[in-house]
Amino acid sequence: MNTPPSPPGVERTDGSAVRIGALVPLTRPGWAEAGRHLLAGLELGVREVNDTGGIAGRPLELVVRDTAADPRRAAAAVDEVAGLGVAALAGEYHSVVARAAAARADALGLPFLCSSAVLDALTEQPTEWVARLAPAQSHGWKIYADFLLGAGHSRIAVAAQPSVYWASGTRVLRDHLAPRGGTVIELDMGALSPTSVCDELVGHRATALLLLVGHPEPAVPIVRAVRRDPRLAEVMIGAPAGQPEFAGWAMSLGDDGAAIPFLRYLPERLGPLGARVGTALRERLAEAPSFVAFEGYDTVAVLADVLRSHGVDRARIAESWPRVTVEGTRGRIRFSRTPDISVWQWAWAPVQVVDRDPAEPERFRILHTG
Repeated sequence: MNTPPSPPGVERTDGSAVRIGALVPLTRPGWAEAGRHLLAGLELGVREVNDTGGIAGRPLELVVRDTAADPRRAAAAVDEVAGLGVAALAGEYHSVVARAAAARADALGLPFLCSSAVLDALTEQPTEWVARLAPAQSHGWKIYADFLLGAGHSRIAVAAQPSVYWASGTRVLRDHLAPRGGTVIELDMGALSPTSVCDELVGHRATALLLLVGHPEPAVPIVRAVRRDPRLAEVMIGAPAGQPEFAGWAMSLGDDGAAIPFLRYLPERLGPLGARVGTALRERLAEAPSFVAFEGYDTVAVLADVLRSHGVDRARIAESWPRVTVEGTRGRIRFSRTPDISVWQWAWAPVQVVDRDPAEPERFRILHTG
């Protein structure tokens, strides 16, 4: 399987640089907008490391590979960058893709710091080689479930596509809501049209619909159908996976994309480091940076600290995860062993439930924190 070359200027061949492999979705069917934000954060982090002397005087460089949301392509990319001599692997946004990358990195003995994927079972068995910045799905989605209950929603429909990630999210919601009087109604988007979703919501008397589906299809048509059905004027639409975070959501849906609560991993107020990085990311992206861009920056901050302290030997990098203590853009980052999580985990990045303000869709409202 062929993988595309890295963007110009990313690789060097003189052996002087310390290299990090970077997996990002840059083309469809991957969520390319999320990939662009993730890469912007990674690149800004690398630039700042090099502006302050690099790694013991050696420049830090990214070897970027586009996963396009394809697990097989990601696994092949891990093999390729490992063969190019990278000290560690970073990145990825899609959980199913990150899981394939983590399995391959574990098999090769390549340290992998996963930036943004949340699936709890990132590896089948506990591993010393993989660490993660993003909060596990079971943690974030329980916070989202608490938000739903607090907002008065106990009959919750989920419009879901077949996926390990969506199935896992549905299970987290059901397990958390059921003992608290909540009901989760599954709507199979392999069998339903947006119009029939509306009929199902009426028939089940659901007060909330969660979009566990891809964007723009079928998320955008579902939102439009529900918004235009007078029977569903009081139904809340939610998107726990964070689709409304990105500008493409607002461009696709306009006013219909507001008031759809989602999860994001930012503090209520950024500290001095986060504010400075946020300004630099906004300049680099020419738009407001998402939490995914901050995850990219924090990934490099952690890896640079590890490389400066422990060198480029892969085994020593992996052994260092429990000793990491790095000031990131969203708080101090430390990794620990967390129950039922198979990788070294930052427990936890800050979690918010937010939505776009209907009166000003470019502004986000914080509805709940966890």
